[in-house]
Amino acid sequence: MLQSRREKIIEMIQAERMLKVSDLMKIFDVSIETIRRDLEYLEKQGFLTRVYGGAVLNQKKGKEPLYEQREIKHYAEKTAIARRAVELIEDGDVLGIDIGTTAREFAKALLGKKRVIVLTNSMPIAEILSEDENIRVIMLGGEVRKGEFSVSGFVAEQVMSRFNLDKYILGIGGLTVENGITDYHIEETNLRRVMLERSQKVIGLTDYSKFGVIAMNEVCPLSRLDVLITDSRADRAILGKMHTMKTEVIQTNALEDREKTDA
Repeated sequence: MLQSRREKIIEMIQAERMLKVSDLMKIFDVSIETIRRDLEYLEKQGFLTRVYGGAVLNQKKGKEPLYEQREIKHYAEKTAIARRAVELIEDGDVLGIDIGTTAREFAKALLGKKRVIVLTNSMPIAEILSEDENIRVIMLGGEVRKGEFSVSGFVAEQVMSRFNLDKYILGIGGLTVENGITDYHIEETNLRRVMLERSQKVIGLTDYSKFGVIAMNEVCPLSRLDVLITDSRADRAILGKMHTMKTEVIQTNALEDREKTDA
């Protein structure tokens, strides 16, 4: 029973990337002490890292999950976050939109809602937004990364340095208090830094699975975010720290959002 439970926890964290103690207690119908012992054992074995209220996958800092895997993970959370983010956009805004699956859901939610100008290094996002005649899309140049279909490098950085943004929609690979916002790709991280410098307001989008994760490259400290939009399962300890930094934190509820949409 003990071994099978721990094997199941390993399977779950490899699939979800983050688990909460409270959820594991319900799933396995055991005490908080039992789950804590399980997580402590699995941390020593190198499978995970314990964080406040749960654990995150002990993933290599330079290894990004495949786009196809990220695309289907936490889809309900991502769409709820994206729809909430669109509410912060005003007609006439000049937006920078990051790459990634949550940013792509933001682009879909933006269609037909606002008259804006968008700069992006994501080919899928540029394709989505080009369908809307009220959205002007400026595609940054650079070297194409296969699989992600994004562009980056000195060409993209030079082009971006000539523009000013009202708001930057920032995707997040990892988020911790100590290491701030981190991500995996060096050239894309450099471009993000340029977009951060050129933006008046930074809006970070991430579901709960990125909390406690540390990727290889530092993007910016948490204090650089003006707004963070996440879901109801996000790490409360990290969110508490962000409140002290005067960052506006918005949490969505995927179930409630789906019910509103269906109605």
